[in-house]
Amino acid sequence: MDSIFHEKQEGSLCAQHCLNNLLQGEYFTPVDLSSIAHQLDEEERMRMAEGGMASEEYRTFLQQPSGNMDDSGFFSIQVISNALRVWGLELILFNSPEYQRLMINPINEKAFICNYKEHWFTIRKLGQQWFNLNSLLTGPELISDTYLALFLAQLQQEGYSIFVIRGNLPECEAEQILGIMRVHQQQRPRLIGEDEAQTSMGWLLMQRRHRQGREQVFKLVCSI
Repeated sequence: MDSIFHEKQEGSLCAQHCLNNLLQGEYFTPVDLSSIAHQLDEEERMRMAEGGMASEEYRTFLQQPSGNMDDSGFFSIQVISNALRVWGLELILFNSPEYQRLMINPINEKAFICNYKEHWFTIRKLGQQWFNLNSLLTGPELISDTYLALFLAQLQQEGYSIFVIRGNLPECEAEQILGIMRVHQQQRPRLIGEDEAQTSMGWLLMQRRHRQGREQVFKLVCSI
């Protein structure tokens, strides 16, 4: 699995890690995403100004913090969507009625990005195998086709929003290597918080929640 690009968690930059793990390279920096967020903020400001710069609504809008980013490193779905649009990629809500009517088996997709509160992570197919590229993990986690459907269902039960990636992803080394060989994983990667102390209790709670969800799905798979 050495060929798989896996950016691990730094601070609260999970949106950046999610995008780079999806695209399999260092495609975006915090500065890049901040620039997109500021552009979106300016577009929203201009739309609000059309109603009159002296209006109460406009003055209230100017006093509000950005809805596209904050000082912790969080970026909105609009920022992520605009960043992916640069590469000709589109986001489709997985549980939307329009998508569900298509009745597409998840294993026939290319990738998913998942969001719960302020955490984003990628699930992507490389070659003929699926990998959980969550930046909170110590490394990529191999996912079987059966586990994929159950894992997505578990994430939805936990409150995650899941988006399907549509379009042609950039070529990468992992795709080429795993296209001609399959990998096996003897031991699942652990959460980063299990290997080193974390200073934020919030991260520990999120990691514990994610670990419990993975274990529940793993037990379900084993019982099939």
